[in-house]
Amino acid sequence: MSADRTTSDGTGGGDGGGQRAVPRRRTLTVDDYVTGVRAGDRAILGRAISLVESNARAHYEVAQEVLTQLLPATGKARRVGISGVPGVGKSTFIEALGKQLTTDGHRVAVLAVDPTSERTHGSILGDKTRMVLLSQDLNAFIRPSPSSGSLGGVGRKTRETMLLCEAAGFDVVLVETVGVGQSETMVAEMVDFYLVLMLAGAGDELQGIKRGILELADMIAVNKADSGNEKQAERARREYEGALHLMHAHKDGWQVPVLKCSGASGAGLKELWGHIERHRAESQESGLLAKRRQEQLLRWTWAMVESELMSALRHHAEVARLVPGIEQRVHDGSLTATLGAQSILEAFGIRR
Repeated sequence: MSADRTTSDGTGGGDGGGQRAVPRRRTLTVDDYVTGVRAGDRAILGRAISLVESNARAHYEVAQEVLTQLLPATGKARRVGISGVPGVGKSTFIEALGKQLTTDGHRVAVLAVDPTSERTHGSILGDKTRMVLLSQDLNAFIRPSPSSGSLGGVGRKTRETMLLCEAAGFDVVLVETVGVGQSETMVAEMVDFYLVLMLAGAGDELQGIKRGILELADMIAVNKADSGNEKQAERARREYEGALHLMHAHKDGWQVPVLKCSGASGAGLKELWGHIERHRAESQESGLLAKRRQEQLLRWTWAMVESELMSALRHHAEVARLVPGIEQRVHDGSLTATLGAQSILEAFGIRR
């Protein structure tokens, strides 16, 4: 079965004005994708990722075939989510950590969950310009994941991109999130270890920190502990550590480390990675790593079912016809929300 049928480097045809036609890229088969990804061919890996990101039905079917054949080669990488508020220095931190890891012999993939403009539908695909040194490293691979305004869409695409990178031989996958809203939970649900970067010297360090973020974190690191900011960073570290002690014990008995580090100078990064490796070793030995990944797969399966059902419901012709009137009646109080929901479901063909 051939794949990538509609993807090309150009239109493939001239305009009648004597210009030479731009040649199309060779169409790849499922075997081409599988063989190329397994061989670590970066060009084919990039095209395979574009395939799983495509919304075209034909591409979707081919992508699932490719992923199915690659599944035996996946699952061996360390999957680490990295979050933090804007300005915390995620890009500098990730580049420094990535360079340290490649120096130590790892192959590192960085997947950036990228926000998309609701107005222009354009993505901020600046990760390669923000991580210049890492992007030039032959043992690193950086790929933004445009969300197209859909967390569900980015969830599927990022998860499947992670599998492709693992099949291509990358043994560390770093997933960066914007650090706001539901994207944090989404990323935490696809990784083995969730690192939250914090800042010091921004007033009350604990102000505005959501309890949910502390509950998600497997480690907290106070970044930018350099350039005379060391004392403030230590004070912030102690406050975060105190906040964690007021909460119940972390999941599975893991005691969440709270560290200082600097992406700019590299200080603290080796200690930080040591904790991640310790967490992996302990969770592998106890069987919790396998259990966590199995639970993630089941939640992912049902999340996709819910997403597809909602999409089908919203695009159903009879539902679309009736919804404006139902919403208006609920809004003006002449119809209860329960009966409004029941009317929508009955239009979709579901009766209680």
